[in-house]
Amino acid sequence: MHGTPHIVSDVMTTTVVSVGRGAPFKEIVRLMRDWRVSALPVVEGEGRVVGVVSEADLLRREEFRDAEDVRDAEAVRDAEAVRGGQGVRGGQGVRGAAAEAGALTAGGLMTAPALTVRPGATLAQAARIMARGGVKRLPVVDEVGVLQGVVSRADLLKVFLRDDEEIAEEVRREVVSYLFPAPASLLRVVVRDGVVTLAGRIRDTSLVPVAARLVRAVEGVVDVDFDLSPRPAAGVAAGPERTSGAGRP
Repeated sequence: MHGTPHIVSDVMTTTVVSVGRGAPFKEIVRLMRDWRVSALPVVEGEGRVVGVVSEADLLRREEFRDAEDVRDAEAVRDAEAVRGGQGVRGGQGVRGAAAEAGALTAGGLMTAPALTVRPGATLAQAARIMARGGVKRLPVVDEVGVLQGVVSRADLLKVFLRDDEEIAEEVRREVVSYLFPAPASLLRVVVRDGVVTLAGRIRDTSLVPVAARLVRAVEGVVDVDFDLSPRPAAGVAAGPERTSGAGRP
């Protein structure tokens, strides 16, 4: 389908702040405050992403702040008792978290390897990576891992700000004209607050589930509904049968 933001590069932010491995704790905090972000990519060399340092990573350091030495065995043992002995950060363990908590630079504080996404990934793919990783933002990297931008949850939701008439025009052009061409079918497309309604008469009602899937794939569509009746073949009288809401599971 044409003219809609199907891929990450269409919605990502390209003006991005990042830090190197040696960035100190306070600089990271200041950058997060100034740029109003909750995480920063950590890069090295020509901008290759090697990790991400987040507010959660910084707060982990504070978790062990009261211990005289964050590597102290007693502090680690107490923390393990509180947590029931369960590990953190992918099985790293509280001992590893305690050691990490003593880090003073991005290289020691960051989560690595970073969850990233490519510019050509679909918005759905980016959303799945975020959901599975439990993150709000993803660094966007090229084929060699160099930082190109950042995509956030808010960026992915921008598609739902599309104008209703713009959505309707795409549904007419990409779905209705393909599956239900005139004069065999006569359909109206109405969109209100992102909800698409297809109303009218169609020759082949078996195509309704297909139409439902295609309409839902249009960026910005919240839901789809139908108010349809079968159009009889030439010379056959129309019956009273109606198909309303077809295509819903």
